[in-house]
Amino acid sequence: MTAKSNDTDLKDLLKDVGCGKLQLPEFQRSWVWDDTRICKLLESLLSSFPMGAVLNLEHGGEDIHFKYRLFTGVNKQYETVVPNGLILDGQQRLTTLYQALCCQSPVQTCLPTNRDSKIERYYYINMRDIVADDSDVLDCILSIPADKKLKENIGRDIKLDLSTRALEIENCYFPVNLIYDPMETNLWQMEYMKYYSDSTMQQMYFTFMLRFLNPLQNYKLPVIQLSKDTKKEAVCQIFENVNTGGVPLTVFELVTAIYASEGHDLRKDWEDIKADFKQLKVNLLKNLEPHYFLMAMSLLVSYQKGVTVTCKKRDILKMEYLDYKQNRDILVQGFKDAANFIVHLGIYSTRNIPYETQLIPLASIFAYDNSHDKLLNLPNSKGLLAQWYWCGVFGELYGGANETRFANDMANIFRWFSGGAQPDTVVRASFNATRLLSLYTRNSAAYKGVMALITMDKPLDFMTGQDMNIASYLDESTDIHHIYPESQCITAKYPINRWNTVINKTPIYASSNRSIGGRLPSQYTRVMANKGLSDEKIAEILHSHKINPELLCSDDFFAYTKNRATQLLDRIEKAMGKAVDGRDSEEIIKEFGSNI
Repeated sequence: MTAKSNDTDLKDLLKDVGCGKLQLPEFQRSWVWDDTRICKLLESLLSSFPMGAVLNLEHGGEDIHFKYRLFTGVNKQYETVVPNGLILDGQQRLTTLYQALCCQSPVQTCLPTNRDSKIERYYYINMRDIVADDSDVLDCILSIPADKKLKENIGRDIKLDLSTRALEIENCYFPVNLIYDPMETNLWQMEYMKYYSDSTMQQMYFTFMLRFLNPLQNYKLPVIQLSKDTKKEAVCQIFENVNTGGVPLTVFELVTAIYASEGHDLRKDWEDIKADFKQLKVNLLKNLEPHYFLMAMSLLVSYQKGVTVTCKKRDILKMEYLDYKQNRDILVQGFKDAANFIVHLGIYSTRNIPYETQLIPLASIFAYDNSHDKLLNLPNSKGLLAQWYWCGVFGELYGGANETRFANDMANIFRWFSGGAQPDTVVRASFNATRLLSLYTRNSAAYKGVMALITMDKPLDFMTGQDMNIASYLDESTDIHHIYPESQCITAKYPINRWNTVINKTPIYASSNRSIGGRLPSQYTRVMANKGLSDEKIAEILHSHKINPELLCSDDFFAYTKNRATQLLDRIEKAMGKAVDGRDSEEIIKEFGSNI
């Protein structure tokens, strides 16, 4: 890769934009600037302030075959033009300036307070005001509707009319879309001089021309030129580095551009995949990021080929379209199987998924198994897979960037199914008993994991005794609530790490939670009895939530929470297939009075 920088006339850059010599790689997002931001860019231009460099990638390299498109506002007749360069940084500025300075049609923009409010605007410079020594340049830029009339009194009265050239000249407003059109600028000037014969007004125009028009016509932008031998992964990294002010570029946009050169519309394909996911009875994949799908594809393809298993960005960019095409349907089914698998682990909604990233290797595992050994049809393998999943959750190993972990797990889990060594996630996972005291909200994967284990074990509804299955869980607006009511805990000044953590929380139907209200457990269990539940059934319900009925019903907060912490740790140990650390640590003994 070679890079060189040179200053280029803005008018030449915009000319190349307008004829298709400069275009955008397909992964660039649409132009989005609002009216206020356009005015501020014009202010910088009129003030001769620097606007930052433009980054241009020479088109035509052997390694890069990005699909390209014209800038917004460029005539469609240039769609067949093969560009000389693709703009990686500077799209928003160049698009804004091309539309405002070079197009005779109005700029299609929006209000700064409402991006959905589409408006059309022309831009003018107030010559009288801008030549004044104390002028504020921004105040001298006029944004006017497409009919070139400013109105007031709810549109009844015309405050300023610039709908003809004669009216522009009469009011001394110069249209910015003439700046790079020498012939039209000269005609405008001739008509102005004819209209204003007195020397004062003519001198004002010459001052305006010398101080603003001439510098604008000679304005230069630094252009950094990347050679066409630049690698795809370098383009991705460069784009991310320069795009700090916008939405970060994902590998999905780059792969979309690469596959488009082979005639495949990856964005449309992803929409079809999401529509397929919607057919699931419980759609846990509705928020799945598209680049997660590509990471899973890279794991699957590399594992199938027997090469180093990987899903790093550079490897995804090297993934051939043919490999994607051959494995697309297999992986879609793999994700659906992965989603169904974690439903059976007690996870019924997207907000309760501990780590969405863990679906990446999980889907690849199912996809490979479906098309090869089908080991996951064996009960023992499903049990091992569940153990791996819970180790990832309670070991809290799947947060952040984990491409290496994804690859290691994918590479080793099938050996484990066949009697080999445990995968790294199972080996490294550990859970400390003190962690229960800090699991306050769903921000933690382990918090979601505890609630999923409770749900997985088929708890019963507090007020009806019915099974909390998937259908009722969703229909009854189930959420996580306090067992020993919050208001009572606050009044009694109980330690917050006992009453506001998972130790004192469980999934409860919305209607049941309203029946519990702020009552003490001894009171709301009487409400349960009044609804026709026997003492035995009430005890069964509480046991199903890992609650000791005697301790809770006697309002013995400390004994109840100690017992529940013990039951939760026992359940976590069972899920992970390994002992929980710190059950007899100093911190635990200090908090609970003994080991738990």
